[in-house]
Parts: sequence; structure tokens; C-alpha cells
Amino acid sequence: MLGFSPESATIGGALIGAAVGLLWIVNGRVAGISSIFGMALFDRLRDLPWRLLFLAGLPLGAAIGFALGPDMIKDAAADLPEMDLGPLGLAVSGLLVGIGTGLARGCTSGHGVFGLARLSPRSIIAVLVFMAAAIVTVFIVRHGP
Repeated sequence: MLGFSPESATIGGALIGAAVGLLWIVNGRVAGISSIFGMALFDRLRDLPWRLLFLAGLPLGAAIGFALGPDMIKDAAADLPEMDLGPLGLAVSGLLVGIGTGLARGCTSGHGVFGLARLSPRSIIAVLVFMAAAIVTVFIVRHGP
């Protein structure tokens, strides 16, 4: 696995769990990123401010973690991962993620973090499908034709 570090992974997981719990306690909302994004674009305008703040916080938190992490956590990755995809590949990948989250009625964050914590049968099945698809994809990419 590229860039795995138990210390940074534990801290990151704890922060994600705390953010999901905090959103649920303070706002009564599920932290499913695809739903928050989709409804910010197409649906509930009355909920727009908190959705935009939540979405803006995602890259901001990543930037803060990337800037401070390597100095604070000894095994944190100091470089961003690289991908061999051009802009078209990234656009197609994003489109496929959007279609997949629509079909699954949620994304990995909603099902994987919040749904599993609630022991939701739908989320358990969704996460098993996500994991199987990821395993097959990695195998094909690394050992494919």
C-alpha cells in the first residue's frame, strides 16, 4: 500500500468520525458527501449555507492537514499521490463516481462512515459492493491485459 501510516490513518479516521458525529449532533444531518453536494446543486436552497460551508471545509481541511501533517506526525506522507490520468480521465472518473453514488443512493462516506455506524443493512451491502469493486479494479489496473 502506498503511503500507509498507522498513526496518520488513526488520527484521520478519528477526525472523520468526529466530524460525522458533530454534524449529526449539531445539525441532525448525515455526512454523505454526494448527497450534500447534490442537494446543494439541485435541491434544498434553504439548507444551502451549511452545505456550502461543509463542502468548503473539505479541501480546506485537506490543505491544513497537508501543510501541518508532515511536521506534526512523523509517518505522514509529505507528497501528494500521483495519478496517470489526464483531465479527460479525471472527468470520466468523476462522472462514474457520480453515477455510482446515485445508483447506490449514497457514497462511501455516507454508507461507510455513517451507515456502518448505524448498522444499516443497506449501507453494509453498499460497502461490501464498494470494496469488491475496488479490489477488482486494483487487480485489473495492476495485472490487467
